[in-house]
Amino acid sequence: MSESIRFNRVSVAFSNQGKTFTAVDKVTLAVNKGEFFGIIGPSGAGKSTLVRTVNLLQRPTSGNVYIDGQDVTSYKGRELSALRLRIGMIFQHFNLVRNSTVADNVAFALLASGTQKAKIRPRVLELLKLTGLSDKADLYPAALSGGQKQRVAIARALANNPEILLCDEATSALDPENTADVIAALRDIKAQYPLTVLFITHQEQVARSLFDRIAVMERGRIVEQGTAYEIFAHPQSKAAQDLIARSHGTEIPKEVAASLQDLLVITFREEHAYDALIAETSRKFGTDLSIIAGRIDYIQGKPLGTLVVSLGGLDPKKRVQVLAFIAERAWIQPYKKEEFDV
Repeated sequence: MSESIRFNRVSVAFSNQGKTFTAVDKVTLAVNKGEFFGIIGPSGAGKSTLVRTVNLLQRPTSGNVYIDGQDVTSYKGRELSALRLRIGMIFQHFNLVRNSTVADNVAFALLASGTQKAKIRPRVLELLKLTGLSDKADLYPAALSGGQKQRVAIARALANNPEILLCDEATSALDPENTADVIAALRDIKAQYPLTVLFITHQEQVARSLFDRIAVMERGRIVEQGTAYEIFAHPQSKAAQDLIARSHGTEIPKEVAASLQDLLVITFREEHAYDALIAETSRKFGTDLSIIAGRIDYIQGKPLGTLVVSLGGLDPKKRVQVLAFIAERAWIQPYKKEEFDV
C-alpha cells in the first residue's frame, strides 16, 4: 500500500523568554493512502502541532514532511496554496461564519479556490446531501446543534475534493449524541470517497469506532502504533494502557468504587471475548468474584470484552492462583480509583 503522508524525524520547538519547549520530538510516522489513521494521547502530547505540519500551518523546526512521496516542507507561495487545496481540515470549534447561511459557509471554500460561480451552488447542494444537511442550507449556524455545525465544517472541508482530511479534535466539543452523529457522517463519507483521514483525539469512543490504525503520542513522541484492535486489546506502552484503562471505569460511581476492595479490569480478546471465564474461575477455585461492570465492544469487526471485578476477601495464595488462571485468557489491570472516578 502506498503512503499518503510521511513524517521523517519531524520536530517542532517553540522559544519563549530564552527557554525552548519541544512540542514534537523527532517523529517518524507513515499514513497509507485511503487509511483512517488516528493519533491519540493526553492533552499537551503534541498531537495538534504534529498534524498542522501536514499543511504547513506549523512548519517543522527540523525534519521533513512528505505528501505522496514529495517533500513539501519548504513549500511557499503558489506551491503551498496548491498543496492546501489538496488537504481539507476541520477543527474542534467549527469556525463557521455566524452571519452566513449554511450554504454560504460551504461556498466560501469554493469561492476561495476560484471555482466558477455556475458550479458553486450544485457542489454546495451535493455536499449538504452527503453530510445529511440538505434541509439546513438556508439556516444560520445559531440554529444548528453542535453535531450539525461540525457536519457543515466537514462539508466545507470537502468542497475542493481534497485527497487528505485532517481532523483536529473534531468531536471534543460535542456531547456523546452529537459525537456519534459526526462519527456516522465520517463513516459514510469515507465509504464513498477515497480519502486519507488523519484524526487527532483523546476520546476512546472515536478511536474505537473510526480508526484503521492508531499512533499513541506522549510528550512529543510516538510511543506505540498498530491497528486499532491491537492498541485496544494489547496496549504495550504505559501511555496507551492508561488512556484505554480510563474508559473502563466510567460506568462506576466513585461512591461504589470506594466501597469495594481489590478492583481489577479484565480485558478479553477476540476468541475469548464470549468466554464465561468468571463462572469457570468461581467453580474451579470455589470462590465468588463480584462483577461490577462489563461490556463488549466491536473494533474493526472483532469483539473486545471488558469486565470490572472485585476480588475482595480472597486470601493471598488463592488470589495468586485466580489471577494466574484468568491471565491465561485475558489481560488484567488494577482499577485505579483516582483515575476513574466520575
